[in-house]
Amino acid sequence: MKNKEGISTYAVSNTDFENSILIEGIVEPIRFTTLTCPGNVDGIVTFLIDNGTYVDEGDVVCVIEDNDQQSNYDNLKITLENAIAELNKVNADLKMQYALLEAQVKNNEADTNIAQLDSLQLEFATPTQRRIKELELERATIEKVKFEQKLNALDIINQSEIKKLEINIQQLTNRLQSAEKILEALTVRAPKKGLAIVADSRMTGDKLKVGDNVWNNMPVVIIPEMSEMKVKMAVNETDFKQINENDSVVYSFDAMPGNSAHGRITKKLPVGQPYKRDSKVKFFEVEASIDSVMELPEPGFTANSRVITTYIGDTIVVPRIAIYEVDSMKVVYVRNNKKYDMRQIVTGPSSMKESIITAGLKRGEVISLIKPPASFVRGKQLLSDSIR
Repeated sequence: MKNKEGISTYAVSNTDFENSILIEGIVEPIRFTTLTCPGNVDGIVTFLIDNGTYVDEGDVVCVIEDNDQQSNYDNLKITLENAIAELNKVNADLKMQYALLEAQVKNNEADTNIAQLDSLQLEFATPTQRRIKELELERATIEKVKFEQKLNALDIINQSEIKKLEINIQQLTNRLQSAEKILEALTVRAPKKGLAIVADSRMTGDKLKVGDNVWNNMPVVIIPEMSEMKVKMAVNETDFKQINENDSVVYSFDAMPGNSAHGRITKKLPVGQPYKRDSKVKFFEVEASIDSVMELPEPGFTANSRVITTYIGDTIVVPRIAIYEVDSMKVVYVRNNKKYDMRQIVTGPSSMKESIITAGLKRGEVISLIKPPASFVRGKQLLSDSIR
């Protein structure tokens, strides 16, 4: 207010002091599910859901085309079919060989039986005839042993060959199943209901779109948990130095007039990023919680964040424009009747507009907001050395 002399004044009183920094932030989810391009894939997006679409569990959110994966699947399928055909051929050949050998064994048994019947009549044969029959029986016995050995050898050899073919088929089957899973995964589906947010392209930095290239485990769609949110801020170096973890934050939201929220600084990343390429100006990432809110904002909303770096309640606060430097002292001009006394003060924490006065002023006193003319200054009051 102005007095009769036209000097603007300020009545000293106890109030709350607050130093705050205004920063624009973006609302982000604390937890989210990231849907990615399958591993070992290098493909093209052929379908992509609109950004910000609400989806149900199982809805298709992205389709990727990878010709190499399709060719790999087709080739594996043909190779597996050929391997199964080869196994069937080997089994058929084995059955034929077994049948031939078993027929030879039966013929040998028949010859042996005949020879044994003939041996009953050897009593009346000549020694030569008897010897011939004995040799025929010995030969039949030897042939029998040979056939049995062939059967055993054939069984061992063929079991080994069949085992190799079966192992190869199992390996091909596993590879085909893996290839099939990759092809199925090229159709990306929502694992749960929620808000689908299209991820940023690693090539352009913009939102992904149909026709963009995606590859190994690259995010394509993000579904946030909507129950908890945080605010991420890009802060210049000057403000970053003033902000501390656990500082209080008050939010408002352009998209939600009347809505407000409170939180605290939870994280400060110490490494800054250039504002743009080759720029010396750096911004630092700061995160803050949303602890209480009238209505929870959605991801992507702009949050006008007031970071309270200093708060002191019920103290003497005066405008900084009322404080002057005189002979290396900080002084104010205190109204005394129609004149002013220059009084030395001690200041505490300050903001751009206000300062706390820790000594030199009392509640109820009136100070000038401008330096009064010399004719209006009556005296000087200094603090004792113990207070300065």
